[in-house]
Amino acid sequence: MARRRGQSGWIELRKDVYYARFWIDVPGRSTRSCPRVRICPATGTGSLNASERSRRLKQILVEQGANSEATARATEAANLGISFEEQSKAWLQSVQSRKRSPVKLRTAQAWKSHLKYINEKIGQMQLTDVNNRSMREFVAQMASELKDGEPRFSPKSIENYLAVIKSVVASVLNDKGEPVYAVKWNSEYMDLPVIEEQDTPSFTAAEIEDIISKAERQDGVLYALLAGSGLRIGECCALRVEDVQDSVLRVRQSAWEGSLSSPKTANGMREVDLCSSLAERLREYLGERKTGYLFPSERGTPLRKSNLLRRSLHPILVEMGKKPCGFHAFRRFRVAHLRKQLVPEILLRVWIGHSTEGITDKYALEGIKRDTLFRTMMAQKAGLGFDLRPIAPNLIPPKCLNRWSGREDLNLRPPGPEPGALPG
Repeated sequence: MARRRGQSGWIELRKDVYYARFWIDVPGRSTRSCPRVRICPATGTGSLNASERSRRLKQILVEQGANSEATARATEAANLGISFEEQSKAWLQSVQSRKRSPVKLRTAQAWKSHLKYINEKIGQMQLTDVNNRSMREFVAQMASELKDGEPRFSPKSIENYLAVIKSVVASVLNDKGEPVYAVKWNSEYMDLPVIEEQDTPSFTAAEIEDIISKAERQDGVLYALLAGSGLRIGECCALRVEDVQDSVLRVRQSAWEGSLSSPKTANGMREVDLCSSLAERLREYLGERKTGYLFPSERGTPLRKSNLLRRSLHPILVEMGKKPCGFHAFRRFRVAHLRKQLVPEILLRVWIGHSTEGITDKYALEGIKRDTLFRTMMAQKAGLGFDLRPIAPNLIPPKCLNRWSGREDLNLRPPGPEPGALPG
C-alpha cells in the first residue's frame, strides 16, 4: 500500500453546519473512506470565521491520522490477514537461506523448538493482534507454568521466546522494505520477569583434573583440550588431525549433532596456541595418525555433543557430587585463567574467538596474528592452570577399537598383520 501524502481535505457546509471531509484508510476495506467530522455551526454561538475553520480542518486531519504513516500501515497490516504461524514458517526459512548472516543450524533448531511452543499458544492469532496487550497475557502464562514443581521457564528463557516473537512480527515488510507491523514493545507493560544473575558454572583446576582422570582416554584428552584452549565444544569436535600444527590449532569449522558448518562467528576462524604440555599430550594421543577427525566417533564421524554429555561428562559430574552442566564450563575456566595470568586482552580475544572492542584493537590485531613467536611465548607463560597426569600409551582411541570400521581415510587400522598376510 502506497503512503498517503499531502492530503489537505476540504470543508463542506451541510444544513447550516461546517464539516471537515477527507479520505482515510480503514482496516478491513480495500478502498478509503470519506468521513464527515463536525467543525462548527455556520452562524451563532460557536461559529468560526474562514481562517479559524481552515486551522480546525488541519487539526482534525492530524487527530484522525488522515496523513499518518502509522494509520496506513495499520490498515495494511489488518488487510493482509496473516496468522503468526504462517509468518513464523516463512521467517524461519528466510533467516536460514538469506545471503547476509544466515543463522547456524544450531540456532535455527533452537528457534524451531521455541516456535513449536509459541504456535501452540498464539499460532492462529492474526499478526495485527500480536502486541503488548496480547504478549502480556502470553508472558504471564509462561511465568505460571511449572515442571516437576519448579518454574518451567526461567526469566531468560521467557525473554528469548519473546525475542523470537518480535522477530517474526518485524519480518513482514511492505514493497518499500519497511516493517508493516511496527510495534513499539514495552517490557514494563508486558511485565517481563527480571533476569537475575544467571547460572554460569565453571570448573576449578582440581575438578578438571578429576574429570580427566575419570574419563575414557579419548574423552580425557578432549576435556584437557577444552580446558587448555578455550575452544567451543563444536569447534573441538570438528577438528581434524591436519588442523594440529605443532603447538597451534587451526579452527576452521564447527560440528553440531554430526553436521559441519563454519564457526559461530567470523572471529571463530582463528589459530589457537597451546601450552607445550598440552601439545605434547595431543602428539601422544595421535600417535601415527595423519588424517581424520581428532576425536572421531565409532563410525569415524564428528562426535555429537549430546552423546558426550549423556554417556561421559554428566555421569562423571554426578559421581563427583557436582551438578551436571555443559561444556562451556571448560571455556569459562580458560578465560578466567588467562585473565589471572594477565594475558593481553586482545590476544585473549583472538584465542577465544571473540570480536575486538574498538578501532585501536583492530589496528593491532593483524600484528598479533602474525607474531607467532609472541603468541607461543604467551601461551607457554600462561600455562594450563591444571596438571596433566601421564597416560598409558595407546595410539588408537578405545571407541575405534570396539567397532573397527576399516576406514582408510582415518588411518586408524589396529596394530597387527595386514589383512591377507601370511602368519609369521
